[in-house]
Amino acid sequence: MDTAKPLTSSNLPAPLDTSADPAAQPSACSGMPPAVSFGVAFKFWLRLGLISFGGPAGQIGIMHRELVEEKRWISEARFLHALNYCMLLPGPEAQQLATYIGWLMHRTWGGVVAGALFVLPSLFILIGLSWVYVAFGNVPWVAALLYGIKPAVAAIVLQAVHRMGSKTLKKPSEAPVLWAIAALSFIAIAVFKLPFPWVVLAAALAGWLGQRWLPAQFAAGGGHGAATVVGGTHQPALIDDHTPTPRHARFKKTRLAKVLAAGLALWLLPMGVLMAWQGWAGALTQMGWFFTKAALLTFGGAYAVLPYVVQGAVDQFGWLTGAQMMDGLALGETTPGPLIMVVAFVGFLGGWAKQVLGPEALFLGAALAASVVTWFTFLPSFIFILAGGPLVESTHGKLQFTAPLKAITAAVVGVMASLAVFFIVHIAYESSARGYFGLKMDVAALGLMAMALWALLRYKLGVMPVMAACALAGLGLYWMA
Repeated sequence: MDTAKPLTSSNLPAPLDTSADPAAQPSACSGMPPAVSFGVAFKFWLRLGLISFGGPAGQIGIMHRELVEEKRWISEARFLHALNYCMLLPGPEAQQLATYIGWLMHRTWGGVVAGALFVLPSLFILIGLSWVYVAFGNVPWVAALLYGIKPAVAAIVLQAVHRMGSKTLKKPSEAPVLWAIAALSFIAIAVFKLPFPWVVLAAALAGWLGQRWLPAQFAAGGGHGAATVVGGTHQPALIDDHTPTPRHARFKKTRLAKVLAAGLALWLLPMGVLMAWQGWAGALTQMGWFFTKAALLTFGGAYAVLPYVVQGAVDQFGWLTGAQMMDGLALGETTPGPLIMVVAFVGFLGGWAKQVLGPEALFLGAALAASVVTWFTFLPSFIFILAGGPLVESTHGKLQFTAPLKAITAAVVGVMASLAVFFIVHIAYESSARGYFGLKMDVAALGLMAMALWALLRYKLGVMPVMAACALAGLGLYWMA
């Protein structure tokens, strides 16, 4: 494994070839952010794992605000370049993006730590909530807290749409093609319910064609157009638009072989232990195999793979009931971390129901099952990033590669907007016995969302204070009811 070193402008190697593009030379602007040590990065990734509410849109929005706008660890262009690659992969794109940036800054261990800390807080929280769920049933005051958090989540998603859209789409008159891609992506997802992979592929095709016929629409802004600007002066990022690729991030066949071999070993070893202990038909073995397949099918986010998880976990294996699955999804939506972490809830209830460590150790068995499920679900994401990252870095600044990715970014804005609409609809209405025409608008939830959005956009409050205030408001509404 590579050792982690602080990333500074002085320890970056010279670019492979910038003679063909004078604009690709490193900026001489002043105000470079200070070097980021591994310890400082560790604290940030841990904090991110504790505040990463709002699903992928909210989580990407948090990372964008913190890493691009406030800390300036990475520029807008490099951030979006990495995000576009993660959007093409199966698995949770926000967690993969954290892994990518951590790897780019502090080598292999930086990526492992960033990706792991994005998941572990959520795992521990879900294990605790799952135990409360199976041991004590529904707790009214917890439901009240979640009631207040959901409008805040919707506001975070809307803020993310605003931030990403204003950076990516520019003005309609400047980039009408990108606006059209975003609008069509929104319609494809929100109206026609098309599979997300098809939307991504269509956007990539549009970008590839666009760089040939309308290159100005897909070219990056001149100079540092995507970078943070304060008072009209460019504020360079630690990993800036034209910062040369670090030596550890350059593609090598030997490194690729090592990463793939390590990933295969990290899958085979625990799977072999489970098979030797419980056999192929054992509950833990089947969980490991089932969620490995699920991890490779999560194109388009957690919602795209949930039907497959429900079919296997509920119908095929009987690890939990359909009603319990819905409760788990609600917990997953209102806890930090990627939404696919709902699989930890599935694993916990499956381990509890199957008594994988015997009836005298229900909690330990369920916690072990949740950990096994999490391991096999997220391991492929680390392999994809550590193996494919150098290939992605080699395409930076090449229009034939960046134009499809820029088109995908525009499509992501439309997809994020559809997610915002999804959240708004679900917090604004609650079903009654009269069916669709008996839907009743939840004015209180919409009011909380509006106030949260106002606090985020107008007063630039942090995510955690807004979440905490909305949770307390939900608790107050419960006691007043």
